[in-house]
This record gives sequence, structure tokens and C-alpha cells, in this order.
Amino acid sequence: EIPNPDGFARITGPCGDTMEICLKVRDGKIANASFWTDGCGTTVAEGSMVAELAKGKGILEAQKISQEDVLDALGGLPEDSRHCALLAANTLKEAIKDYLVSKNEPWKRAYRR
Repeated sequence: EIPNPDGFARITGPCGDTMEICLKVRDGKIANASFWTDGCGTTVAEGSMVAELAKGKGILEAQKISQEDVLDALGGLPEDSRHCALLAANTLKEAIKDYLVSKNEPWKRAYRR
């Protein structure tokens, strides 16, 4: 976990796996991204990959990271595991959304989590 993250999200997918993503943003770029999950090995791989894909990218570029981008970076996955990539991409998007809201309205950060 990143202390005092600039962006944070937690999503539980339809399979029951939960993923959290924390972001640190500097000069409009994701300086650091970390994740936590209670899911299976595939969910761990997807969370790790989405965090790595986001690092160093500008906010707008990172918002475009999709399920397919994560799957391509991992070389694909079996059909029944593809939903883990969607969970990772959606959690990243929500963490970015949280960052943007906190940036525009910093007082909301006190009510997060």
C-alpha cells in the first residue's frame, strides 16, 4: 500500500475477487502504482501488470489502459480468466477518477475509504 495515495480504488468483481489500486501522481504522470488483491494467481498477475503499465504514463494515457492491453502484455489468458484483466483495468480507471476528484476537490480526500 502507498501511504497517502493520490488516487485509490477498490472493486469487487463478479467472481468475488477484490482488487485495490493506489496511485502516486507527480507532474501529471503516475509516479508509482501498487495493488492488492484477495484473488487467485491470475488476478495477482493482472493487478501487477496493470500497475506496471500505468507507471510513468500521463493520466490521460493511463486512463486508456484496457482489458485487452493487460491481456496483450501478459501474452493472453484462457477465456475463463479474461475477467481478471477487466477487473484490473476498471480498478485502475476508478483510482484515476479518484485522483482527479481529489485534485479538483482536495477536501474529499479526508472522506476516502
